[in-house]
Amino acid sequence: MKRLLDLTGAGLGLIILSPLFLLVAFAIRQDSPGPVLFRQRRLTKDGRCFEMLKFRSMYVDSEKRGTGLFNYKDDPRVTRVGRKLRDSSIDELPQLINVLRGELSLVGPRPPVTYELGNFATLNIIYKKRFRMNAGITGLAQVEGRNDISWDEKVHYDNDYIDGFQRQGIWLDLQLLLKTFFNVFASKNIYEEKFDDSMSSEEAAMVENEEVIRIAHLSEEEYKHFEEKKYGDRYQCKQM
Repeated sequence: MKRLLDLTGAGLGLIILSPLFLLVAFAIRQDSPGPVLFRQRRLTKDGRCFEMLKFRSMYVDSEKRGTGLFNYKDDPRVTRVGRKLRDSSIDELPQLINVLRGELSLVGPRPPVTYELGNFATLNIIYKKRFRMNAGITGLAQVEGRNDISWDEKVHYDNDYIDGFQRQGIWLDLQLLLKTFFNVFASKNIYEEKFDDSMSSEEAAMVENEEVIRIAHLSEEEYKHFEEKKYGDRYQCKQM
């Protein structure tokens, strides 16, 4: 049923949105030199790699400069057209092709860049759980906070989605797709926030990236202590 929903939704979406794809492609080519599509290696179910597609919203090779994978507000690497694409989430639409290929689902944990969490083989069990299902264009973490929450909070939402899907099936997907639709129009939580404004964007991105990888590789006991310290009463309630 989930695969049928993916195929139907992605197929209809590509047909209906094809005129928009042509307009966006023309705008990108007029705005800055480079390809229309941005291709990036990501991880999906069981740590499999695939090439995720997006409309290019940054200048070519921007990922290798500045804040890397982190995108703060007023990022100079984002093009004029790219900013409008990001604000409206239109840059994500080519991922419907990934859905048709079976690399993504409409709903699921967002796929990280291959090196974003460090070595996949040594991820702790909490972080690996989110790879039990195909990654998605949207998910519970995107609905609840998108870029306004930490990577660790995203992981918890992703794991909650996996548990919820076992109980509710595609009804949960339909709910999340509807909520995503309203969030897109509200332009909610598009950009990440620096955890320390006294740092430059580049410094903050480097520190945050190192912290994400560190937490993702904590042992089970270390992660338990981390949760108790960070979430306090929320963690105790989860244990109960």
